[in-house]
Amino acid sequence: MSDAVTGLGLLVRTFLRRDRWMILWFTVGVTLLYWSQAASVRGLYSTQAELDRAAASMGGNAAFVAMAGPPRALNTAGGQVTWQASAFGAIAVGLMAMFLIGRHTRAEEESGRDELVRSSVVGRQAPMTAALAVVVLACAVVGGGVAGSLVAYELPVAGAVANGLGVALCGIAFGTLALLAAQLTGSTRAAYGITGAVIGVSYVLRAIGDVGNGVLSWLSPIGWYQAMHAFSGERWWPAVLLLGLAVTLGAASYAVFARRDIGAGMWPPRPGPARASAALASGLGLAWRLQRPSLLGWSIGMFLGGLAYGSIGSDIESLMGDSAFARDVFGAGSGDVVDGFYAAAALMLVLIACGFPLSSALRPRSEELDGRVEPLLATALPRARWLLGHVLVTLLGTVLVAVLAGLGMGIGFAFVTGDTGRIAPFIGATTSLLPGVLLLAAIAGLLYGVQPLLAPLTWLVLVLCVVVMLFGDVLRLPEPVLWLSPFHHLSAYPAVPVAWSAFCIVLVLAVLVSGAGVLAFRRRDLR
Repeated sequence: MSDAVTGLGLLVRTFLRRDRWMILWFTVGVTLLYWSQAASVRGLYSTQAELDRAAASMGGNAAFVAMAGPPRALNTAGGQVTWQASAFGAIAVGLMAMFLIGRHTRAEEESGRDELVRSSVVGRQAPMTAALAVVVLACAVVGGGVAGSLVAYELPVAGAVANGLGVALCGIAFGTLALLAAQLTGSTRAAYGITGAVIGVSYVLRAIGDVGNGVLSWLSPIGWYQAMHAFSGERWWPAVLLLGLAVTLGAASYAVFARRDIGAGMWPPRPGPARASAALASGLGLAWRLQRPSLLGWSIGMFLGGLAYGSIGSDIESLMGDSAFARDVFGAGSGDVVDGFYAAAALMLVLIACGFPLSSALRPRSEELDGRVEPLLATALPRARWLLGHVLVTLLGTVLVAVLAGLGMGIGFAFVTGDTGRIAPFIGATTSLLPGVLLLAAIAGLLYGVQPLLAPLTWLVLVLCVVVMLFGDVLRLPEPVLWLSPFHHLSAYPAVPVAWSAFCIVLVLAVLVSGAGVLAFRRRDLR
């Protein structure tokens, strides 16, 4: 066994060095998810009576229960934190584990780097064991961050530890699932697809089970985590279920790995069609084919996200109680708390939806760095036409994702309240912020056109926008910093009317920056 993991320590250190920023940002993000819920509860409800009324309203809303989980101890800050954050925290950590496993297993085999590593003094099982070790460490760090932040907020230690332990074990369980998928499939995309689908099914099973009799929730790792009853009479034995699932999936991964060839999966790849589609003869057709799965996933996800926000309905005032702070925040502009809340919800959805245009705008970079662009451009396909195909897919896809987010919000609101008159305003709320999203995508395109290695820095620009828009007032950021976010200049519709001058200026700026990126790409050498 020792020979099989020769070089394990060196590989673990190498992987941790490569992943340090990913682990850091996921840790910060998930920790803030839990901590911010605690802070928002303390800020929204100044008295226990207000919290009791809100808890009664939330616990009786089936849409809330399906979205977040079983309503336990909602009249306490700890219960609210667990209810509002646990399901989404489990998904976030599961995705982190999936990306870490895929990056160091199947992706390395696809690129050929794994073969180079194995040509040195490295045991056969060392790379996958190192990847699994990194996932365990990363999940432990995230869990520690969650527990520590809640203890620091003076919530009960037992509940904080239950939350941290549960979210860490969820991540490890989904990580071992990704490890098994990497052994079964022959591509990183397929491994991600299987793991992501199981995470999604786990969330849906938990949602249906929590609204129903609870049986289906026991088929979901997320349901097991929430069954630990953090801050509501902790139960520790469901953690054994998560640990047992992780051990079982990990053992299955090693068993499958021992029976497959390096570079191939256990499941043979499906042969492609004998003739390519005529659409692939153009740069736009190729870009659409490459980005179609991502666009489909984001479209469904943002529609469901909008549906979840809309299902809150018009209960905003009862949920906020008599909090003057909340009424000042959501009632700013028109004075209508419902419009103010959904304007803020539209901003949240759009900031989340920025993930599609940024990843889409960076897709040409991955194609170039993987060596697939040069053979294409050696044909009659011009540089600009190839890149403009990706730009057009990014543009149309971004519009579609934003529209579906607003449509989902309007349909969810209409389903709960019966009021269909807000569907169009809610679509307008998300689309009114489109220029800011397109400007971020254009910045990514410009950085790619100038220097591909700089393009990922656009994610830091998105982080800046999130900090400015969500925490700018709390942190009392100076006005010049607020101006750096394009969303700061756009209206919070439907709470206030659309400022068409700012809308057009930001949109024109996005077009100019995108054009500069195409010109820069035409003038530089391929990497």
